[in-house]
Amino acid sequence: MTANVHPAPQPFSKADYKTPSLAALGGALEIYDFIIFVFFALTLSQLFFPPDMPEWLRLLQSFGIFVTGYLARPLGGILMAHFADRLGRKKVFSLSILMMALPCLLIGIMPTYAQIGYWAPLVLLVLRILQGAAVGGEVPSAWVFVAEHAPKGHRGYALGVLQAGLTFGYLLGALTATWLARAFSPAEILDWAWRIPFLLGGVFGVVGVWLRRWLNETPVFIAMHAQRENLPALPLGKVLREHRQSLLPAVLLTFVLTSAVVVLVVITPTVMQQRFGISASHTFALSALGIVFLNVGCVLAGLLVDRIGAWRGVMFYSLLLPLGIGVLYTSLIAVAAAWHRLRHCRAGLRDRRRGAFGDGRTVPGEHPRVRHLIDLQYRLRFLGQYHSAAADRADALEYLGLCALQPDHGHRGPDDRCGIRSAPGRGGG
Repeated sequence: MTANVHPAPQPFSKADYKTPSLAALGGALEIYDFIIFVFFALTLSQLFFPPDMPEWLRLLQSFGIFVTGYLARPLGGILMAHFADRLGRKKVFSLSILMMALPCLLIGIMPTYAQIGYWAPLVLLVLRILQGAAVGGEVPSAWVFVAEHAPKGHRGYALGVLQAGLTFGYLLGALTATWLARAFSPAEILDWAWRIPFLLGGVFGVVGVWLRRWLNETPVFIAMHAQRENLPALPLGKVLREHRQSLLPAVLLTFVLTSAVVVLVVITPTVMQQRFGISASHTFALSALGIVFLNVGCVLAGLLVDRIGAWRGVMFYSLLLPLGIGVLYTSLIAVAAAWHRLRHCRAGLRDRRRGAFGDGRTVPGEHPRVRHLIDLQYRLRFLGQYHSAAADRADALEYLGLCALQPDHGHRGPDDRCGIRSAPGRGGG
């Protein structure tokens, strides 16, 4: 048995810092455009679907439109990866961010169900498909672009910085939603303020395109482009024939990644509002805090991978992930139940105080809402196809499965045995 000999790491120059930083910042703005939809899923479900439809069904259809964006990811990944291998990574970078920002801007200015009826959800669906195709090309392109620029021995760190930038887009979305929920009333958000984050997304897209003007094409693509006459006419077929052993690990790793994002970043904020009655502002603030630690964890994970290797790092974090999710939901249920009991005790004391003063009024039963809880050649095509395909299946199944578990038609809180009912989350969610 021979020991694995790792090459000595090359120095990380100033130019090496520039590439992942600019790619990460542009990616953050693009991910914001894609994810902001989910932070306002409750609001959009009220605006783009018939008002006489049950709330749980409107929310399910709203998430269904969001899931459709993921279903478009494989097509976007395959097409954009093909052109990235033919025309260059940098050009596809700019195209993907434009394809993301323009639909986001159109969502911000389009009429709702009250103005155009069933055309509203149909147009929304088409725009989400375009965004899904864009993100299907963006994420694999970003990974390959940064990896091909990174010096040996620092690839994990460079990709960690990139992933932190991509998840920073979630933080931008959470901060925007937090500000909106605190600056405007639920009625104002439903009336017009919900358009603000989508209009911001259009502006962010222009900024992202401008930032990517300063990126240089990767040396791997330059060398590959010089021998482009040797490229097969159908590279996808060669990927299927020669890289079968890499397919299963790639799909499984994507399942882990997308499952974590779906459960922790996307579904949990909605569950916190609907199932536990936590206010929108506190929900978004808690999401923002969690995403800050997610960003830090991405960089630390990249540094760890450079030290112990990619597979050991993957196994380590794959074991920690389910433990973290279990602790999160166990704590959330316990804290929410305790807060319900505290609110009922306070309501009872207020009843007695008013009765003692002969006020003659009774306190109506409050909904137990928890308002103040602190909240190389084929690598790009391979990644574009299989990351997007695996991600779309994992996300689609999780989104619809988790949402379908929600409609108990009563939105009961965690204290079902006492007959306590929690009101559904209001506008701004």
